[in-house]
Amino acid sequence: MSTKHNESIIRTVIKKVSGYIPQVEKPKKKIGLNEKFIWCGIALFAYLVMGQIPLYGVTSGPRFDFLAFARVIFAAQQGTLLELGIGPIVTAGLLMQLLKGSELIKLNFKDPDDRSLFTSATKIVTIIVIIAEGSLYGISVYGHLLASPTFIPILIAQLVGTSIVVMYLDETIQKGWGLGSGISMFIMAGVAQGILWSVFSPIPAQDGPVGILPYLIDSATHGDLSHALFRSGQLPSIFGLIVTSLVLLALVYTQGIHVDIPIVSTKYRGFTAVYPIKLLYTSNIPVILSSALLANAVFMGQMLWANYNPENANPLFNIIAQFDPQSSQSPTGGILYYVTSPRTFEHALQDPVKTVVYVIFLTGIVTVFGRLWVELGGLSAKSAAKNLLDADVQVPGFRRSQSSVQTLLNKYIPAVTIAGGIVIGLLASVSNVLSVFGTGIGILLMVDILVNYYNLLIREQVDVHMPKLAALLGRT
Repeated sequence: MSTKHNESIIRTVIKKVSGYIPQVEKPKKKIGLNEKFIWCGIALFAYLVMGQIPLYGVTSGPRFDFLAFARVIFAAQQGTLLELGIGPIVTAGLLMQLLKGSELIKLNFKDPDDRSLFTSATKIVTIIVIIAEGSLYGISVYGHLLASPTFIPILIAQLVGTSIVVMYLDETIQKGWGLGSGISMFIMAGVAQGILWSVFSPIPAQDGPVGILPYLIDSATHGDLSHALFRSGQLPSIFGLIVTSLVLLALVYTQGIHVDIPIVSTKYRGFTAVYPIKLLYTSNIPVILSSALLANAVFMGQMLWANYNPENANPLFNIIAQFDPQSSQSPTGGILYYVTSPRTFEHALQDPVKTVVYVIFLTGIVTVFGRLWVELGGLSAKSAAKNLLDADVQVPGFRRSQSSVQTLLNKYIPAVTIAGGIVIGLLASVSNVLSVFGTGIGILLMVDILVNYYNLLIREQVDVHMPKLAALLGRT
C-alpha cells in the first residue's frame, strides 16, 4: 500500500514540476525531409558556434584537462561554453535508462501517459544533473582561475545555461523538427571534425602542416617524403590514415553481422519480417562505460598522487600509480600505467607488455559491461520477448507466450553479447594503440551513429514514397 502511495506522490510531483518547464512543441503537420535537414543544420551550427566562444571571466586554462577522456564522448571543447558538452544530458539519460531497465520505475510504455511521464522525469533529472555538474565543475576546476571570486556565479551560469540550450536543441531535433537525435549529431560532428582536421589542417607544426595531406604536398615540394609514413609528436601520418580507413571498414562490416529470427504479425495476416540480433547488440554503451571507468581511475590516481606521493617516493602507492611531476596527464608506472592506452604507437612498440595488457584488460571489461548492460538496460531475452509480444508479433513454430520466445532468444542473446563485446573491445583498444584519427572510441561512435542515420533515412523515404506501407508499419 505504501509503495503505491509513494509512486502516486512521485507521479504527482513530476506532473506538477514539468508544468513549469518549457517544452518544445511537436510539429502540427508533417515536416518534409529538406526542412528537417535545415533544422538539423541550424542546431549543429549553433552547437559549433558555442564551441568556439571562450568562457567569460577565466584568466587562464586549468593545468590539467580533467575531462580529457570524455571530450569525444561528450562532444565538449575545453575552455569554451561547451566545457561540459552533452555530458550532463548523457549522464541523466544513462541514469534513467538504468532505472527503466531494472524496473525500479514501474511504467507501461504502451500507455501514452506513462511515456509522457517518463519523458518529463528525464527532463527534470537532466536539469538537476546540469545544475549539479555545472556548479561543482565550475567551482572546483575554474574557481581559482577567475579574475575575481564574484565571477563564480557568472561562470556557473554560463555552464548551466549552455547545457540547457543544448538540451533544448536536442529536444527540438527529437520532437520531429529534425532527424534522429541532436546528441548523436553533435557527437558525430565532433568526431568528423577531428578526422577532417587530421587530414586537411594547414596549421604549421614542428615538421610541417598538421594535416597529412598538406604535409604530403609540402614534403613533396621539398623533395623529402621519408617521414610521411610515421611522424613524431602524435601528428597525423600515412600510417594513421591507413589504419583509420581499415578500422572504418571493419566497423562497417561488423555492423552488418546479425542473426535473423523470423517473425509474423498476429494483427495483419501474411505480414512476415525478421527480428535481427546484431553482433554489436549493446552498441557502444559498454565502451563508453569502460572508458569512463578507466578515466575516473586515472583521475582519482592523479588526486591521490598529487596529495600523498608527488615525488613517487612511496613504495606502496607506486604499486598503484606513478606520474611524471612535469606532466601528470598519463601514468608512468604502477597498475594504472598498464591499464591505460599508450600515448602513441611509438610508445606501444617500446613497451609491448603494457600494450598487450591494456588490450586484454579493456576487451575484458568491455565484455563484462556489455553483459551487465543487457540485464540493466532492458535488452535481456526476457525484455526482448516481452517487447515482441507487445508489438503483436510471434515466432513461427513457437507458442505465443513469453516463456517460449524467451527460451529461443536465450540461445542467441548471451552468446552474441559476449562475442560482440570481445569484437568491439578489441577494435576500441587496438584503435587507441594505433592512434587512429578521431580516437578509437570516437570512430566507434561515429560509425554507429552514421549507420543509424542511414536506416533512419531509409524509413523517411518509405514514408514519402510508400505511405501505405508506412501506415501498415505504424509510422504515420
